[in-house]
Amino acid sequence: MKSSKKVELHLHLEGAAPPAFVRGLAAEKQLDLGGVFDDRGRYRYNGFKDFLRIYEAVCSTLQTPADYARLLSAVLSECGEQGAIYVELFVSPEFCGGGDLFAWRDYLGAMEEIARAYALSGVDSRAVLTCIRHLGPDRAKRTALCAAETGGGWVAGMGLAGAEDVGEARDYAWSFDCAREAQLGLTAHAGEWCGPDSIRGALELGVTRIGHGIRAIEDPALVRYLADKGILLEVCPGANVALGVVPNLAAHPIARLADAGVRVAVSTDDPPFFDTSLNREYQQLADSFGWSDPEFRQMNLWAAEAAFCDEDTRNRLKQEFT
Repeated sequence: MKSSKKVELHLHLEGAAPPAFVRGLAAEKQLDLGGVFDDRGRYRYNGFKDFLRIYEAVCSTLQTPADYARLLSAVLSECGEQGAIYVELFVSPEFCGGGDLFAWRDYLGAMEEIARAYALSGVDSRAVLTCIRHLGPDRAKRTALCAAETGGGWVAGMGLAGAEDVGEARDYAWSFDCAREAQLGLTAHAGEWCGPDSIRGALELGVTRIGHGIRAIEDPALVRYLADKGILLEVCPGANVALGVVPNLAAHPIARLADAGVRVAVSTDDPPFFDTSLNREYQQLADSFGWSDPEFRQMNLWAAEAAFCDEDTRNRLKQEFT
């Protein structure tokens, strides 16, 4: 699996921070991260709410544009090791200057320099600026403005992440309208913890992709709609198993969704939190569902077609899988 080329559309930058990297930053800054790691040095949490708490503790070590540049370099290096040739990273201006546009520009400039260097080495990337749902719609507007004002280059999209059960998707309509007017791609987390109605709510925002979305399987009419409209699901099987959304990979609905005509693409979400990697995801799908090169090529072609990149990049990616 390592030698096969891959497109990854759902990777949280901070959530991809290697534990050793975070421990090093914390030591440099003399920060106490007690309770964040287990006795093997891995991230430790108990359930989704605690996962969010540990995630924010990890983010607390990232305090400057230089920190984010170093993190992006570490993450894209690992993506290259996993065979990824194109990656979309969820990045929140909330963690990069508190949602302030001028501060965000400094963080963005530092990360763009790293992204350009890795693109030359064969690992292209884009940023999807992410509103954090449980911080509320007013805070989301600041992220939307950052996205609209800095979109068109490395910043290619906007998304909605965080606790799915907080508020309604329509509460964030202003932010998504703002990003749409700036011609950014739109995605939203839905249908992971909450049921099919959460997916319908996200679709009302005008998204062309859904982060996770696996609970669509509970509603045959919704499955048909997703298939008919070509809405792609950014599926993260290892994360779903690790967080207890599904009991095991054999019970995961990704294969049933694909068989029903829904476009799916596989990603790792927050890989060190879930003890996974892109290669491991592919291997486990092969082992569990008998997928091989034809299925993975189709999945990556769908991902390339749904990517929030320019058309030249999209065409180049599609040629890799056709």
